[in-house]
Amino acid sequence: MLEKWLDRHRATFLRKCAGLTAEQLALATTPPSNLTLLGLIRHLTDVERMWFRVRVAGQDLTPRYGSSDDQDGAFEHLDPARAEAEYATLVAEIAEARTAGATRTLDDTFVHARWGEMSVRWVHIHMIEEYAQHNGHADLIRERIDGRTSR
Repeated sequence: MLEKWLDRHRATFLRKCAGLTAEQLALATTPPSNLTLLGLIRHLTDVERMWFRVRVAGQDLTPRYGSSDDQDGAFEHLDPARAEAEYATLVAEIAEARTAGATRTLDDTFVHARWGEMSVRWVHIHMIEEYAQHNGHADLIRERIDGRTSR
């Protein structure tokens, strides 16, 4: 059930980004905030990568866009010319995250450097929360760009 809910939220986010130009994906619609759909694409790429591949599966990877020192890295220095490639990177990272998640059961645990022991079940719940929050952001950004809502 958790995997299905997470996949539903992933698909919802991807739909909210579909059909826009690269420039629209990179458009900050509520200044002074730097929140954009392209920034969210990049942020969620790092979130998928770090929670599932690094923490759950133990792979030795670094974030693509941000870091523990630079939480906003995914939202800065956006290049609309890279929007299509970065969207594809998120889709690929989601597939990699599914594969990594399948290596463990929901009750398996790992140790997070800052928060201690946590379960794979916790990661799924956290990721559902993460996508739900950002799907709300994406709704508002998309509506500001072209008036579309509830996609």
